[in-house]
Amino acid sequence: MVVNKRKKVTKYRAHTTHGGGHRKKRRGAGSRGGRGNAGTGKRASQKVAGLKSKGIGIHGGFTSKTISEKAVTLNYFTAKTLNQLVEKKLITKENDFYSIDLAKLGYQKLLSTGDTKLKLKIKVRKVTPRAEEKVKAAGGEIISEDVQEASPETSTK
Repeated sequence: MVVNKRKKVTKYRAHTTHGGGHRKKRRGAGSRGGRGNAGTGKRASQKVAGLKSKGIGIHGGFTSKTISEKAVTLNYFTAKTLNQLVEKKLITKENDFYSIDLAKLGYQKLLSTGDTKLKLKIKVRKVTPRAEEKVKAAGGEIISEDVQEASPETSTK
């Protein structure tokens, strides 16, 4: 049998302190040392370990240096999408070929998810081997730009 439990606050009605002892106790924030960051100064190591935002008591730690590159898959290039991009003049159509510069669209890598039957001429910085196979099988071509820094020995002075 389920019994409806009475709220604890109803038990404390008409009792001044609600179970907190003398009525002067539990009055403000003084019993817990203040509010917020109060009490952090004047004494050595008083609450210092908890102040991460101020940089006190924490060490540098690990930060990731990886640069994420934005990728696009082959299934993005449907006839409808390509026609919309041609209208916006982000890509061009030359005879049967759609000429696409992925850097202009904000992508650095071409992935192989999906299939394409359209002839695409894609200029991209990085491409997966499987994506390159699929584009070439459809009659298109990939122009891959490997961005390499010129070494000091090969540069002319």
